[in-house]
Amino acid sequence: MEYRAIAKTVRISPYKARLVANVVRGYSYPEAMDMLGSLRRKASDLIKKTVHSAGANAKVANPEINDNDLFIKKITVDGGITLKRFAARARGRGTRIIKRTSHITVVLSDEK
Repeated sequence: MEYRAIAKTVRISPYKARLVANVVRGYSYPEAMDMLGSLRRKASDLIKKTVHSAGANAKVANPEINDNDLFIKKITVDGGITLKRFAARARGRGTRIIKRTSHITVVLSDEK
């Protein structure tokens, strides 16, 4: 059975979040939580929160499930909305600043 969690409009660029997502893809749930806890990146906290939510969804759907049986079947980081801002520049001009967001999707499974 598959259990999923989605975090939408997370305030980090998809490129930076994918670097962390690629590290934990395919690992078991407890190993992934340990790895995300030790990584020193902002994205690791955001992805850890989403993985934990997927684990909680699994517990609600099936209370007898063991954490050691779960593994990360699929984790994707897609681009979300882009916030467009302007910063002042010389001679009355402005430069666009793009603030990117991400959608993080985690799918846990208990079957190989």
